[in-house]
Amino acid sequence: MARDFSVNILGLSKGVHQFEFQLVADFFEKYGQEVVNKGKFAATVTLDKKETFIDADFKIEGNASLVCDRSLDDFNFPVSISKKIVFKYGDEAKEVSDEIIIIAHDQQRLDVGQLMYEFITLEIPIKKLHPRFQDETEDETEGKIIYSSSTGDADEEIIDPRWEKLKKLK
Repeated sequence: MARDFSVNILGLSKGVHQFEFQLVADFFEKYGQEVVNKGKFAATVTLDKKETFIDADFKIEGNASLVCDRSLDDFNFPVSISKKIVFKYGDEAKEVSDEIIIIAHDQQRLDVGQLMYEFITLEIPIKKLHPRFQDETEDETEGKIIYSSSTGDADEEIIDPRWEKLKKLK
């Protein structure tokens, strides 16, 4: 049975409350394995409940087990996350922005697991390279022009003869 990664906010008194979570295999089985399917993380969620909103502070530390895109070797990718989310009470639940989420007044539980999963997946690079390839890729592109919109040399500007005649009129 998968553990519960939600917090009962209806029963919380006003003030600061801290919750600890261990994010391991069952966490990724519950929330998704598309980007990260293995890893070990320690998460601390601090909720500061006020009259009209809840200020949530997420701190997540750990390692994601990834597969290198180049060599297919497994490697640990260190992740350190610190995010703040504000949950405001409103008439209907909706996400206003990345930092502000409106929740209903009578909402009993807050699913912090989904948010933690999103924070972790956003930290994973698109191109997953084993650490032994990191120096190699930075050196390859450094100092090289990858794309240029000009078709010829910039020094050899061809000036229309009509403009030359206009410049002589000055």
